[in-house]
Amino acid sequence: MAPPDEPLCKQARRFALDVTTGRHALSKLIPIALWLGDAVLCGLIIWKIPYTEIDWVAYMEQISQFVSGERDYTKMEGGTGPLVYPAAHVYTYTGLYYLTDRGNNLLLAQQLFAVLYMATLAVVMLCYWRAKVPPYIFPLLILSKRLHSVFVLRCFNDCFAAFFFWLAIWFFQNRQWTLGSIAYSWGLGIKMSLLLSLPAVAVVLFLGRGLGGSLRLASLMAQMQVAMAIPFLSTNWKGYVGRAFELSRQFKFEWTVNWRMLGQETFLSKRFALALLTLHALVLLLFITTRWLQPAHRSLPSLVAPLLRGRLPLGRAEELRVSSRVTPEYVTTTILSANVIGLLFARSLHYQFYAYLAWATPYLLWKAWPSVPVVYLLWGVQEVAWNTFPSTDLSSTAAVSVLLATVVLVYFGTLEPVKSGDRKVAKETKKKN
Repeated sequence: MAPPDEPLCKQARRFALDVTTGRHALSKLIPIALWLGDAVLCGLIIWKIPYTEIDWVAYMEQISQFVSGERDYTKMEGGTGPLVYPAAHVYTYTGLYYLTDRGNNLLLAQQLFAVLYMATLAVVMLCYWRAKVPPYIFPLLILSKRLHSVFVLRCFNDCFAAFFFWLAIWFFQNRQWTLGSIAYSWGLGIKMSLLLSLPAVAVVLFLGRGLGGSLRLASLMAQMQVAMAIPFLSTNWKGYVGRAFELSRQFKFEWTVNWRMLGQETFLSKRFALALLTLHALVLLLFITTRWLQPAHRSLPSLVAPLLRGRLPLGRAEELRVSSRVTPEYVTTTILSANVIGLLFARSLHYQFYAYLAWATPYLLWKAWPSVPVVYLLWGVQEVAWNTFPSTDLSSTAAVSVLLATVVLVYFGTLEPVKSGDRKVAKETKKKN
């Protein structure tokens, strides 16, 4: 309550601060207002800006072969090349194939992707709110020019993968582990880009459900992948695995957003690819051992040692204590940080990959350094870099620099102090093991 003699301008400033920081009842209306405003913006984009053809026709050509009875992945091709996505992509776009008159009704396709965009944005906002992100961060969720383009002007399959990625986070935040695992596995079945967050998902499930529960969920996800792929595996399993999860794919230098500043020779070299893979593994190990396992208050060796002796790493009582520390904030930070680490060390980022980054960066920057100027500045630099087409040495440097800054800030900004009581329990457990 403001003092009765406080100047009106100070009262207005205090009111605005309370609303934007989430301390006022009206704060809950900000995400709703932003969501409705973005719905109008999507409609205007479809109405005023011409559609740009990149992959839609190729998707539909590949799906038409599937509909005609083809099940050999090595024989399914479109105008941009062979089919290189897992089975859930085929099933998802088969639905779109029929809904859009075999892909010919582009306006309807754009409208469907606008609905998908709005659904994804709603889930993202729910995840942000569940993780206690203040309303002043929410405007960054609707301001991305590139993200709108990826969804409603390009109709990339990354849009569906991003939706299920965020849906999985939402389920995990609410401790609905099975539904989260199903959503994540379906998203992975659309595009293997979701593999970047798999290490974090594994840690979250292990801490949230214990060893037995996490192994059952891992089995469920694996079974889903096999079940979706049965028609293709039974026809040519090597062709399916080689195409759908092709990890040795040679990327084209002309489309890269990130490493252009290194030059084409370095970009295409195997030594560079190996260096990125090594750094990726090392940084993941660093985050796992010093950040992601913090809720367990145990080191990685102390968790692995009991397994080598045929014992469970955590007792039932300790599993419950650890699980209670797997909060919505922890889930969001861990999974999004793994995703951004993967993007930082990716061999090549194309513009559609912004679907996995645009909504992750504001949260991670806020979590690591909750300063409005810092968050908005770095987000702005990232947005400019990803809207530069074709990419330049400067834009690629900017894109990689923001990714690197995000990873570094998250690492140093998410160290949680261990309470004395928890430290005592951890020491006693270590002695028993």
